[in-house]
Amino acid sequence: MARRWRTCSKKGESHAYAVAFHLMYYNFVCFHAKLRLSPAMAAGVSNRLGDIREIVTLVEATDEKPGRRGSYRAKNETVI
Repeated sequence: MARRWRTCSKKGESHAYAVAFHLMYYNFVCFHAKLRLSPAMAAGVSNRLGDIREIVTLVEATDEKPGRRGSYRAKNETVI
């Protein structure tokens, strides 16, 4: 039996982040030889190649800071 971590993301949110990062890299950073530019440049969205540091900066600027964590007890559990 294969381990789960080798097949897919454990959380849907993590998978969505990975897909979004890949799409940003593919469209804004990756240089395509056939097009001789990036897809974003071909579409007129950007006028230069991006860098991975720019993607990380965007993520850090929009990422929410973790808030206060709740109790580990179940809501219906009574304390003895």
